[in-house]
Amino acid sequence: MSLTLEKVRREVAGQVHIRDVSLELPRGSLNVLLGQTLAGKTSLMRLMAGLDAPTSGRVLVEGRDVTGVPVKKRSVAMVYQQFINYPAMTAYENIASPLRVAGLPRNEIEKRVNEAAKLLRLEPYLQRLPLALSGGQQQRIAIARALVKRAELVLLDEPLANLDYKLREELREELPRIFASTGAVFVYATTEPAEALLLGGNTATLLEGAVTQYGPTVDVYRRPHDLATARVFSDPPLNTLRITKAAGTVRLETGAACPAIGVFATVPDGTYVMGVRAHHVEVEDRPEAERRHEHAVIRLGAVMSVAEITGSESFLHMEVGAERLIALVPGVRRLEPGAEVEAVIDPEHILLFGTDGRSVGRVLDAAA
Repeated sequence: MSLTLEKVRREVAGQVHIRDVSLELPRGSLNVLLGQTLAGKTSLMRLMAGLDAPTSGRVLVEGRDVTGVPVKKRSVAMVYQQFINYPAMTAYENIASPLRVAGLPRNEIEKRVNEAAKLLRLEPYLQRLPLALSGGQQQRIAIARALVKRAELVLLDEPLANLDYKLREELREELPRIFASTGAVFVYATTEPAEALLLGGNTATLLEGAVTQYGPTVDVYRRPHDLATARVFSDPPLNTLRITKAAGTVRLETGAACPAIGVFATVPDGTYVMGVRAHHVEVEDRPEAERRHEHAVIRLGAVMSVAEITGSESFLHMEVGAERLIALVPGVRRLEPGAEVEAVIDPEHILLFGTDGRSVGRVLDAAA
């Protein structure tokens, strides 16, 4: 099936939860809803499922208007952040429960449960009770229970958020394979840009109940149409600085300047907002003679605020005049608060926006 939302709006007690969203989700597609908490992801899923009715707009399935049709009359399955399993029932019976309710014959139930168990690698655990399983295995049971229904629309609302890091990574790697094996429309909600990139498919970025952009995940990440989308799709937060281009030179409010190369060369003179992701900010604390860059880069004198070290990488927070920058650098970088450093930005890795927030100039794959 295909799912279409036409200018769907949802208001509750005078407050707008969903703002005139239009989306077309094709048959067999994986679609990620990416946005921070309260961006509208769950509200939008509830409208897709038929749990809530839109205040205005239409929901179409295969071109048929199902607006207002309750969820029990639709082919929908849902998996929530808080996975729910029946504690007194085995994993097998938990997975089979919706099929028994639907009155399917025993041989069909067994076939579907075994297929889902094989897909989710649950075969050794089918006769165990949920409390004898790990959190990841219990979440697999919840996903399997959704898959055996063979629903045409499967909604997953931050299904991995409550699992530990190792289990999240394990399931994140497996979910694209699982999704690819069915013909359903999958909708997966997350707050994490990295999770959206790992899952692939298509991504809709949400902000305050509105979809700011929808398309292939990598394209939305590399080529955001506006500053709002770039911010939603950046973690750590997108660094932004106001710049002015004039007479072949780009000048920042801090006083730093560089030649108008890269994306700057594609726009007329004027004032813009420069966006750069944290992993494209380098930090140098060495003498000028030891500088590594020979080509034109933007160099910003900065003062260290705090260094967050995770082991494999370090988050360096700096102050550039009245502005703040975050750099994500590999390995361990121990820089003391107050240390004077240089933040180095290659113009080839810059996203550029007009003062209205819209993307301008040539959008480069290098900006990823």
